[in-house]
Amino acid sequence: MTPAAKRATSADVANAAGVSRTTVSFVLNDKPGYSIPEETRRRVLDAAVRLDYRPRASARSLAAGRSDIVLLAIPDLPIGAGISRFVEELAGALAEHGLTMVTHLAGARGQLLPDVCAAVDASVVVGFDAFDEDTVQALYRAGADVVLPPRVASSPALQPIGRLQADHLIGRGHRRLGYAMPEHSNLRSMAEDRLDGVVGACLDAGLERPTVLSTSLEIARAAQAVAGWTERSVTGVCAFNDETAIAVLAGMRAHGLAAPGDLAVIGADDIPTARLTAPPLTTVCFDLPEVARQRAEEIMAVLSGRESSAVSTLADLQVVQRSST
Repeated sequence: MTPAAKRATSADVANAAGVSRTTVSFVLNDKPGYSIPEETRRRVLDAAVRLDYRPRASARSLAAGRSDIVLLAIPDLPIGAGISRFVEELAGALAEHGLTMVTHLAGARGQLLPDVCAAVDASVVVGFDAFDEDTVQALYRAGADVVLPPRVASSPALQPIGRLQADHLIGRGHRRLGYAMPEHSNLRSMAEDRLDGVVGACLDAGLERPTVLSTSLEIARAAQAVAGWTERSVTGVCAFNDETAIAVLAGMRAHGLAAPGDLAVIGADDIPTARLTAPPLTTVCFDLPEVARQRAEEIMAVLSGRESSAVSTLADLQVVQRSST
């Protein structure tokens, strides 16, 4: 069996280029304030490519004064298409700034978040919601320089999603609205922010508050919610997200009902399967890459010691009209 190749070191690059390890460090880390002859710089870069040299994380951290690792803490919740797309977009946006994202799944029942932070030497820890104070302090003790979002964070940016859902249904003549709340407790905070938008739209239109009923992604539970709405003469339902809306459509079929004639349904996030439902699901979409870019900019600002000027907004928020409404 061919023995495994040994990992190249900065000393190997220095020997191959005929320079000192200090020069290799200056060139590869692009240290400002040092004048390296172009011919020397080219020799170092050529040697690094030839040897397939990759600096260790500890060496990069020493050179930069911090690691390039961003730890994304994903709470114990169903990871649907919407969350998966956000994670992918955020990883790409951070990579454009030279940062590497690592995810921690609370639902995996593995190591505690501060232990993972220390193990991967994360400089930044990002959560979907603000962490409690004990966790924040534990993360700082584990070596994090930045913990986001701050404890004072709120999610006003999510309210326009619910308002747009409700405005769409009201504009189509619906006067009694329902709201499909996810049963999973870790989705409740985001769902309530979107619900606030639905409530605001109803009140502005002179309507009663929406009838809020919880459902899971099980047909039987969704059918119970549908029965509750029909008993209350609800004609249009705003669902927390597309997965919840798809469950509502399944619950309707269990009662022999169809959208939009018996009950109009609108989701949110425009996941790929939304257009494949029966009938195709009307939903709310927004520019997810822009949302990820804003979060990456916020992280870079805080890492650089600057006040974050990022405003949490959902770019290009719009209704995608399909047949369910």
